[in-house]
Amino acid sequence: MKIVIVGAGPAGLMAAGAAKAHGAEIIVLEKNEKAGKKLYITGKGRCNITNSCESSTFFDNVIHNSKFLYSAINNFDYNDCINFFETNGLKTKTERGGRVFPVSDKASDVTKSLLAYVTHNAITQQRTTVDIKYNTQVKELIAEKNIIKGVRTNQGDILGDAVIIATGGKSYPGTGSTGDGYILAKSAGHTVVDIKPALVPITTDMKDIESLQGLALKNVEVTAVTKDGNFTEFGEMLFTDRGISGPIVLTLSSRINETETEYVSINLKPAISADTLDKRLLRDFSSNLNKQIRNSLDELLPKSLIPIIIGKSGIKPDTRVNQITAEQRSALIAAITDFRLYGVKPGSINEAIVTAGGVSTKEINPKTMESKLVKGLYFAGEVIDVDGLTGGYNIHIALATGKAAGTNAVNSEY
Repeated sequence: MKIVIVGAGPAGLMAAGAAKAHGAEIIVLEKNEKAGKKLYITGKGRCNITNSCESSTFFDNVIHNSKFLYSAINNFDYNDCINFFETNGLKTKTERGGRVFPVSDKASDVTKSLLAYVTHNAITQQRTTVDIKYNTQVKELIAEKNIIKGVRTNQGDILGDAVIIATGGKSYPGTGSTGDGYILAKSAGHTVVDIKPALVPITTDMKDIESLQGLALKNVEVTAVTKDGNFTEFGEMLFTDRGISGPIVLTLSSRINETETEYVSINLKPAISADTLDKRLLRDFSSNLNKQIRNSLDELLPKSLIPIIIGKSGIKPDTRVNQITAEQRSALIAAITDFRLYGVKPGSINEAIVTAGGVSTKEINPKTMESKLVKGLYFAGEVIDVDGLTGGYNIHIALATGKAAGTNAVNSEY
């Protein structure tokens, strides 16, 4: 039994190891010069491998087609994931929000662990043969009468009893994720759901916030107001040279990438009511009665935000605090709690952490990851139309679907 795996990322390597455990001959084809190239930049180089939440919560954090993943995730849940990495030499730690990282904080150690799984049997302590061919790009699938026979590469034809496509999506193309899997899937008759950026910064055409670049905010509430409803997240965000980013913004981007957004509203003080905020302003003003308003908000707001907030309130910056009216305070409170950004949209696929869209789940068996159109053809990971929020969900999806594909591909003798 020979299985050809296209892609040496987490999904491909997991598929290789799972198939190898069932006695199959494995050949992994990777277009890059090394395995797991995209993993090296995941989680800012730390690689958030999974989340310690219950399975029900896990599915709540999958944006598209969560039901498709029920079998794969239930057969490889959080505990299975942790045990897998521990068995293969990777010590892990759990941080805020259930995010699980390598103790070393090195994404490269995740790749090393996956490669150890592929090339070494942790139970028998013996090395096994898995052929990984680097700098090898798959150009075509070879199939006869809807039965897979192998692949055609830049190094020649490679035949096999099953082929697993684990090429990743189209985000971060510099790491090799250039959408090759979608082309292969289409050639086999599969539907590819429109590709969109997910977990990506949100851009704005407003020039007056450029001075805020680099400003990080904690405990804020960001709401995207769209034609399909409002989406709100609470936590940390960051102003960039072209808009906003940070954990809650990345999450919002996945919520709004299929709809039209009217504007994004930032509540800088979501933990306190407008009445309490008004009392806070009065207290601060009482100790700055003769100061101008632009010099009187340092204890309430970051310095770079003050002139912009005052501008949005309509108050002249040189107005003395003792001249501020109740109506002007209300306008100031509105600017603080409803700081609006217009002309917003998710950034490009080139800067997205993951890809939304992909091979239609309607055409893949959710238990085996086998194509319903071509026998012996399997899919795993980001190439499938499933995507999760930040927190380790996407890598876990890649691992779980890879395991399902590898485990079931060994039965593909047609």
